[in-house]
Amino acid sequence: MKFRFKVQAFQTEAVEAVADCFEGQPLDSGPHYRIDPGLTQKGQTARLEMDEGFRNADIALPLPAVLKNIQAVQLRQDLPVSDALKSTAVCDLNLDIEMETGTGKTYCYIKTFFELNRRYGWSKFIVVVPSIAIREGVFQSLNDTSEHFLEGYGKKVRPFIYNSKELHNLESFSSDAGINVMVINAQAFNARGKDARRIYEELDDFQTRRPIDVIARNRPIMILDEPQKMEGPATTASLGKFNPLFILRYSATHRQEHNKIYRLDALDAYNQKLVKKIAVRGVALKGQAGTSGYLYLQSIEVSKEKAPVARVELDIPRSGGIKPEHASWPRVTTSIRSSANWTSTKAS
Repeated sequence: MKFRFKVQAFQTEAVEAVADCFEGQPLDSGPHYRIDPGLTQKGQTARLEMDEGFRNADIALPLPAVLKNIQAVQLRQDLPVSDALKSTAVCDLNLDIEMETGTGKTYCYIKTFFELNRRYGWSKFIVVVPSIAIREGVFQSLNDTSEHFLEGYGKKVRPFIYNSKELHNLESFSSDAGINVMVINAQAFNARGKDARRIYEELDDFQTRRPIDVIARNRPIMILDEPQKMEGPATTASLGKFNPLFILRYSATHRQEHNKIYRLDALDAYNQKLVKKIAVRGVALKGQAGTSGYLYLQSIEVSKEKAPVARVELDIPRSGGIKPEHASWPRVTTSIRSSANWTSTKAS
């Protein structure tokens, strides 16, 4: 089955909002660097056929110029204008994109990969997600939209899911000059398990290198999908080790706000008819146990001045529906507790 995607104006605006923040950045195919070949098991430097890497070029614009671009985008979007760049422990440049759930934020940031590559030559991206289920969904979307974006940009992304036991993908991520996207869930680098720790360890099966060092060398652009679910101190500290060039934060409910450059909230989505109306219908059960009348003990009141009193609710089927009636008894007897069918609301 082949999907057909329709280009939506609001999604194009979200993509351009990100790309316009770097207006003036020169187009660069990516500076080359020598990939650390690591060591063999005998301690000798390994020789690789492909030892040249392609990392993202640094941001050539001075930060005040980037802030000026962000302010222009915010004015265009009728957003509060930032007076400074809000840095975090992870990165100095953080851009917030607020999009209502169901409006296609995954499609938007995939298209952003192509647009940033077309304008500025950036080609290394990491998508960080809070769960394995979202990770699988993002990876599937990258594959499903492949032909669609090939028509518009003449390129395909090369996506892969990070797996500590398949580190050959990191070699391709570094040595390939095309658009490369790594999808990783937070548990893969922030958990205490043995597999999660491998990203920080020198591995014999990776030529005595640390995977995190190879990733960081690429200066990847980081996308946080649902960042409000990944804001713990341990996760924040781990994200900084990826050495991101800058961070794009996509969510409908940002808990911490940075430099917001695009907003499509629930009201905007409704006004643009991007969400469907929901009709709620009531459900009535018939012929089931408990729907033909019941006796319910609400409370037992004990007092020194008078005998215990039980307050019960008795529902009796009548024409026009079930109507509850209440009664009080001066005492609770075995016959009351065991009676299954009541025809009166009083007893003694």
